[in-house]
Amino acid sequence: MAQALCVVVRYRKAVTYGVHALLAALETAGVEHELRLGTTPEESAGHIAATGADRVLTLWSFYSPDAEAMAAELAAVRSLSGGRGLHIAGGVHATAEPQQVIDAGWDLAGIGEGESTIISLVRALQRDEPLTSVPGLAVKDADGVALRTRPAPQLPLDAFPSFAGRNGPIEITRGCRYTCRFCQTPFMFGGQFRHRSVASVRAHVREMAGRGMRDVRFITPTSLSYGSPGPDPDLDAVEELLAGVEEELPPHGRIFFGSFPSEVRPEHVTVEAMRLLKRYVANDNLIIGAQSGSDRVLAASGRGHDTSPVRDAVRIAAEHGFRPNVDFIFGMPGESQEDQEQSLRLAADLADLGARIHTHTFMPLPGTPWRDAEPAFIPLSTMSELDRLAQRGDAYGHWRKQAEHAARLAETAKAYPRRTRRRRAT
Repeated sequence: MAQALCVVVRYRKAVTYGVHALLAALETAGVEHELRLGTTPEESAGHIAATGADRVLTLWSFYSPDAEAMAAELAAVRSLSGGRGLHIAGGVHATAEPQQVIDAGWDLAGIGEGESTIISLVRALQRDEPLTSVPGLAVKDADGVALRTRPAPQLPLDAFPSFAGRNGPIEITRGCRYTCRFCQTPFMFGGQFRHRSVASVRAHVREMAGRGMRDVRFITPTSLSYGSPGPDPDLDAVEELLAGVEEELPPHGRIFFGSFPSEVRPEHVTVEAMRLLKRYVANDNLIIGAQSGSDRVLAASGRGHDTSPVRDAVRIAAEHGFRPNVDFIFGMPGESQEDQEQSLRLAADLADLGARIHTHTFMPLPGTPWRDAEPAFIPLSTMSELDRLAQRGDAYGHWRKQAEHAARLAETAKAYPRRTRRRRAT
């Protein structure tokens, strides 16, 4: 006889998109379960303690900079709920650092894409089956070692919806062929693009419109790569997508494409592409990833372009009525003061062309080739220039807070060498 199961979600704004995808997978798979959302640690603990279900599974998802804070929350939730239930951490950090997650107090770590795993995990708990049979997990053994089960399959994006019964950005592309050394995306989801079909996107838009939603946004690592398997944009595919979405929108509906939560690569910003976007989109800004003003640093990071298309991208976007928001990362491994000065000069030039500079500090993120890399020193002169750009209204960002995160991540990486106690469950 199946056991009644309650799924409690530690529901945080920072990770709602991924959580909605998991809940949609459970819903579309027809897996019966009680669902409760905890917006605070206290509320989450209350849900765990109050449910009458036989078993409780609590879902946590977080990015690497939040891992330490979430571990403290987990301890609080366990204490307040009397230690009841299983707790699983998922997302990019758990995928990259399952042993660290297990040592921090979680019972399980979800590795890779979560839709297939959550369905199999809930069913296994309901049937009292061994968790080592569930794909895409790290399970703690008697010695505290994170044992990996077999990998979860990477299915076509159409296999699961982005959300069900809710509204939010539609994930149109997963994975990224641009394997930048500082980015977790291609190393969690794979180095190839998987695109959601236009038919699936239109179905999402119809569902959203039926609930009164008028604005549509998208999740994608690189917007103008939609429909393309390789480095060159397929603008016919992009237009098919945007035209299809437009047909499904209600009166006064709006399309946001190439703005948050997605971006555009600089070499994809062409006159033809901008003319296409102007026909369909409502956003007046584009997020463009430059990342550095140094060709040497861009090459070392595996970015796949030099600085030459960045100025062109900003100029072309501005000429077509878009405000470019351009990402820069300071302190990348091996970056010299001369490299930083080149970035500052390029940033100032782009600001003069009408761009806003979105400033970041390099963080050695788990799961990336630069996980163990030493962040470059950022001198006071660079900090002062970033502050000056911000005071002029030409720059924004949380680079100081990211520098604090970077220091903590570097210390944690030293405590967990890449091959720490890695074993496969049988």
